[in-house]
Amino acid sequence: MNTSLIKKLIKPLVGLLTKHPKFIILIPLIGGLWYGYEFTVARPAMTYMGVPQVNASKPVSGVNTGISHILRNQAYMLEYSEDLENPLWVTYKVTEAHFKSGKRPSRFSKDWRSYKQVKHEDYTGSGYDRGHMAPNYVIASRYGKSAQKETFLMTNVTPQKPRLNQKSWQRLEEVIANDFSEWNGDFWVVTGPIFDKNPKSLKNSSVKIPKAFYKILIKPSSPERPAKALAFIFPQNAKPRASLMNFVTTIDDVEKQTGIDFFSDLEDEFEDKLEASKTPEAWRLKEVANRPSRY
Repeated sequence: MNTSLIKKLIKPLVGLLTKHPKFIILIPLIGGLWYGYEFTVARPAMTYMGVPQVNASKPVSGVNTGISHILRNQAYMLEYSEDLENPLWVTYKVTEAHFKSGKRPSRFSKDWRSYKQVKHEDYTGSGYDRGHMAPNYVIASRYGKSAQKETFLMTNVTPQKPRLNQKSWQRLEEVIANDFSEWNGDFWVVTGPIFDKNPKSLKNSSVKIPKAFYKILIKPSSPERPAKALAFIFPQNAKPRASLMNFVTTIDDVEKQTGIDFFSDLEDEFEDKLEASKTPEAWRLKEVANRPSRY
C-alpha cells in the first residue's frame, strides 16, 4: 500500500479519536478487519504460492535475523530484518511494460515503518552501493512513477559492491526486464541477500554486509506447460564479465543458504522436483548470458 496514503488515512482517524474517545472501542474491530485482509487477501496476492517463510529456529546461514516484519508496497513486498538492517527477501511480479521509466530520485528515503530508520547517509563513504532488491526500472516500467519511488525506500536496499551492482547483477536485471519478459510473459521474482555467520557492518553504521545475493525466477504453470524456475547466487566478488550461466544454482541451494522456505503452497512432490532442478535452457539463458553490462 502507498505509504503516503496510509498517513493520510491515519491522521483523520487520530483526530476523530481525540475528539470522540468513545470511538476507541472501534479499534479492535478495525484491527481485526485489517488483519484478515492483510493475511488472507493482500499478501497472498503479492507473492507466488505462499509468502516466503523465514525459519526463526534455523537462523539464516547461522546468523540471528532478530526481529523481522513484512512490509507491503504498491508493486513489491518484503520481509525486513531490523537486526541485520536488510531485507531478507523481496518479491515482485514482472509483467508487460505499461509505463515509461521516470527520472530516478536523487536520494533514498527512510522508511517510517522500520524501527531502525536506516538513512541514505549510512552508506556514504562505505565503499558499497545502495543495491536495489526490487529494481527501479522493472517497477517503474510496469507499475508507474509512484511505485518507482517506493523502490528508493531504504528497506529495499542492501550493501552491494559497485562491481557487482553495476556489472553482473545489472546484466541479469536487464535480461529479466527485457528478454525474459518478452519470451515468457508474466513471471515472479524473489530476491535477497545471503549472510555469513558473523557479518561485518558498514563503515559508519550498523547495517550488516551480505556475502552474496540470490535471485529466483518462477513462471507459473499453465494448461500447456508446468511451472518452471531459475535460481542464481552471486557472490559479492562476482567477476563483472563472467557468464551468467556461472551463477545458476537450485532453489534448494538458496533455501539451504538462507534458511527461507519458498513456494510452500506448491504440491510437495512437484515442489521437490522444481526446487532441485537447474533448467537455464528453459529460459534461453545461454543466448544472453555473456551480454556486456550497461555501465
